[in-house]
Amino acid sequence: MFMDNEKLKLINMEDVQVEEVKWLLYPLIPFGKITILQGDPGEGKTTVMLHIIARLTKGEPLAFCEDDAEYEPMNVIYQTAEDGLGDTIKPRLLDAGADCSKVMVIDDSDEPLTISDDRLEMAIEVSGAKLVVLDPLQGYLGAGVDMHRANEIRPLMHRLSVLAEKYQCAVVLIGHMNKNSMSKAGYRALGSIDIPAAARSVIVCGRMKDDPEMRVLCQIKNSLAPEAQAIAFRLDRETGFRWIGEVDVTVDELISGECKTSRFQEAETFLQETLQDGELSATEIYSLAEKEGIKQKTLRNAKNKMGVTVEKKNNKWYWKIV
Repeated sequence: MFMDNEKLKLINMEDVQVEEVKWLLYPLIPFGKITILQGDPGEGKTTVMLHIIARLTKGEPLAFCEDDAEYEPMNVIYQTAEDGLGDTIKPRLLDAGADCSKVMVIDDSDEPLTISDDRLEMAIEVSGAKLVVLDPLQGYLGAGVDMHRANEIRPLMHRLSVLAEKYQCAVVLIGHMNKNSMSKAGYRALGSIDIPAAARSVIVCGRMKDDPEMRVLCQIKNSLAPEAQAIAFRLDRETGFRWIGEVDVTVDELISGECKTSRFQEAETFLQETLQDGELSATEIYSLAEKEGIKQKTLRNAKNKMGVTVEKKNNKWYWKIV
């Protein structure tokens, strides 16, 4: 005979209302859920996140977004345990064009902030932030938490999940990766596997081996939508940050370093050789590119970067290098 069976509450799935997933950035960052952005130190994780934040604070869509949603400028909570606010973070935000009045930071100078800290929820409620970033995750677990122990990590990840759902804000955790290059990408996150398991989206940031200024975002987990195409951006000492667009690169190629020449660069070379003798129709170019294993999106990105001109003649589009 069961004791205290009056405490039992059963949910009948017939009574559950279907809810549509809402996205901060489709299909990378969902509202009301946890997203992880991970990569080796110095690969550009913080920089790309600050550029995303900058666009969101001004209500500007990102070039790689697949949806047509229009955003109002939004408040963001950005916590960093590695960089100074005045000498590093604010200059980067200003460089990215952010509205700094919409970027909030919880002052933890007197008492370190942790995920279990009530100040985190208070800050979300008071600011109305629709995006919360902890950079890096390891800095906010708490001194007594062993990130490799599932029983210690699960309650913290559950708390973040509850907060994200309660306030319908996106929570992004930035983290480093371990040095085991033989492991699959999903197992290279530092700490317990329960950390990426709690996330609905996991993104890896890395650089191309033969073009260090070119970085790539590869989504390795998406529990709510099809995985995104890899997206490239460039960090150049002279020109700064610049989005490139979708590229045909896999996460395993990115992490292992096997992809020594990106398909984006292959597309540039292909266009240079194909159009060196003059213009060709887009139909013919796409057909030739397909035989070389170059996807149309990668080809269009290369075309835009190279400044290839497009002209319509007799109901056909022609490409030409000027």
